Amino acid sequence: MRRYGKHTDEDDVRVRPNRRGNRPRTSIRPKHEDAAEGFVVTVDRGRLTVLVEDRTITAMKARELGRKGVVVGDRVAVVGDLSGAKDTLARIVRVEERSSVLRRTADDDDPFERVVVANADQLAIVTALADPEPRPRLIDRCLVAAFDAGLSPLLVLTKSDLAPAESLLESYGPLGVPYVVTNREELADGGAADRVRERLTDKMTVFVGHSGVGKTTLVNALVPDRKRATGRVNTVTGRGRHTTTSALALPLPDGDGWVIDTPGVRSFGLHHVDPARVIHAFPDLEPGTEGCPRACSHDEPDCALDQWVADGHADPARLYSLRRLLATRERHEGD
Repeated sequence: MRRYGKHTDEDDVRVRPNRRGNRPRTSIRPKHEDAAEGFVVTVDRGRLTVLVEDRTITAMKARELGRKGVVVGDRVAVVGDLSGAKDTLARIVRVEERSSVLRRTADDDDPFERVVVANADQLAIVTALADPEPRPRLIDRCLVAAFDAGLSPLLVLTKSDLAPAESLLESYGPLGVPYVVTNREELADGGAADRVRERLTDKMTVFVGHSGVGKTTLVNALVPDRKRATGRVNTVTGRGRHTTTSALALPLPDGDGWVIDTPGVRSFGLHHVDPARVIHAFPDLEPGTEGCPRACSHDEPDCALDQWVADGHADPARLYSLRRLLATRERHEGD
């Protein structure tokens, strides 16, 4: 049975109210051409601190970004209240293309990737020579992650007043990784900070290390006007206590670069890393892989790298280092 006659008009048609509003849906999104450029310096519980020109503002991710994450180091487009005044909130409407992404997983079985930082140029792996003891396996894993992300690695050894650095440096010599050795006295008088700062000039460097190695102490020496809380090592467990709870980007004095302090890590999972990409960090060995069988792991009897090294094209220590790094990415069935 027809509810309306032949000659109905719009006023005769009943429209069911839409509790979410009657605006028709559209796939067209605003371009936000007037958005300001910003740089994300920290993220805390859904609120992001963004540097816009010479002031910091608080912002949130716009709904239109969906599930796309925003992390420290991202370059973003921001709209809304950009004054930076108290209790104001802007919106991040676009995340610009990233030049690099440093990722990690909780462990090698975890398929969920966590983006540590975006757009970094260098990864500073900070480890103590004692109190707590060095963890070469964690260093190896950080190196693999750096090579996979296209970051230049830098090894920063702290607390040389408690133990010598020679034995640890000897194992990383064939990799050609640059390093700086520091101790507490040199950090106090500024000499160690100056040596580290020379390696950071005109770069965005992310500092990674497990708790208690002196990472935040070093960052405080590099950026003295932005002191962060530091902790002590537990005398029973030999492990440090987390004092840095979120990543924070800090500008070096005179604007010569950026350092990003990150929370201490217990582990550095590499589930996301394709072992085939690690070879790109070994340009002296990479040509030798042309004779390798398909899907070669570079650690099997038919690997062409053994003959490449035997023919004198590369140092055997370099091949050993490559295979040691590849071994850190534990293989599991179904990976």
